[in-house]
Parts: sequence; C-alpha cells; structure tokens
Amino acid sequence: MKRRLFIDAGNSTLKWAVVEAGEWRAQGRSDYADWTGVKGELIAGSDCYIASVTDPTREQQLAALLDEAGIAPTWLKAEADFADLKNTYLNPQQLGVDRWMGLIAARQRTREPVLVVSVGTAMTVDALSADGVFLGGVIVPGATLMRQALLQGAAQIADAAGEWQAFPRNTADAVQSGIVAALCGAIERQHARLAKAAGVTPRCLLTGGDAEMLLPHLDRPAERVPALVLEGMDCVARGGAR
Repeated sequence: MKRRLFIDAGNSTLKWAVVEAGEWRAQGRSDYADWTGVKGELIAGSDCYIASVTDPTREQQLAALLDEAGIAPTWLKAEADFADLKNTYLNPQQLGVDRWMGLIAARQRTREPVLVVSVGTAMTVDALSADGVFLGGVIVPGATLMRQALLQGAAQIADAAGEWQAFPRNTADAVQSGIVAALCGAIERQHARLAKAAGVTPRCLLTGGDAEMLLPHLDRPAERVPALVLEGMDCVARGGAR
C-alpha cells in the first residue's frame, strides 16, 4: 500500500500523519512559524491529502513546499454525502472541510447519535444522528478569541493567565473560568438538544488543541480524540472502507 501523508491545516496549527500499509507511522503538529516537522515527512511520490481552513497565504506556502518535494496533493472539500453519511448543510460545500472530516471519522467510530466537538481557534459543535445524518452545528469563538475580545473591549481587564475556579475571586481567574463555562455551556446545550431529538444519550467526541482543557469541566461523558480530522481523511483516502 502506498505511503499516505495527511495534513490538517487549521487556523492556528498544522497537524499531520503518515500511514503506511494501514499503520499510522508518524504524527505531529506545529504552528505556522516552523515547518520543520512536516518538511521531514515530505517524500516524493507519496499520496498526500490536505484538509485546510487556513488562509490563502499559508495554503500557498504549503503548496510550494509540496511541489518542491515532488508531491501532488489532493485538497479535500466537504461534499453532500460520503458512504452513508449525509451532509444537510444548505450549501454542503460551505461546511468547513475539517468539520466534515471529523463527522466522517465519528461515523466510522460509532453508529450511535454523536456530538462532534472541535475546540480550536473557533469551537464547532456538530450533531450527527444514528442514521448518519448531519443535523447541523454551532460555531463559537474559542478560548483565545474570547480572551482577545475581552482584552480589546474591556479596558480594565489585564492580559494575565488565570485558573479555573468554581467561584473566582480575581479577574484573571474570572476570565479563564468564564471562558470554560461558556464553551462547556455550548457543548452541554447542544448535547441536550441532540439527546432530545434522538431519544437516547448521545456520545460526545472532543478534538482540537483546547479539548483537554474542557474535559474535566463537562457535565456529560466525553472522549478526547486528538487525531479525529486525520482519521476522517484516512477514511476518505481508503474510499470509506472501515
């Protein structure tokens, strides 16, 4: 089986994985200031798949690196369906490709109703029914964007690191605790809505750089799956085979 390189180009970070003979050989992540890690995985002739939501400048940089290495990538997009998964977005291709890959991976993991949560620069909370219908989802600012908004819009909030507290008694802790509360609240609200629609308790899968921060504070059982988007890309490369 040919060597496959999967690249998840997010808003803030670059994630990648190498799969050979059905085995995951390497994984990594970095910010866009350092391309060293992914450069080390660029071997001419590899099959390469990219799921990108980053800006055009970074996409051009990535395309140039791949071209220099002799790799012709496939740039993935969201579609109306994949295997038994149905995308009900009014314009299916407008759905972020990272969200679509996460839904594909979730469908491979379970046939139960499932909430697919990606906690990154923005947080997306997507609902998937037991029969494979993407019901829709919400997008909210992630932790960094929330903090930036407070710093820019509230004159007396300083840029200081805080810790979560049930009842914060200083401003830094109040900011951090409020961010956690807001993000967890969005997840729990959508989880409750999916549970009501499905008539059963849905599973909840969390991915993204800030997923670990939220897990201890959720009132619903949830599983962290760091490589969820990459798993979906691997599924697409295999044509939907499980």
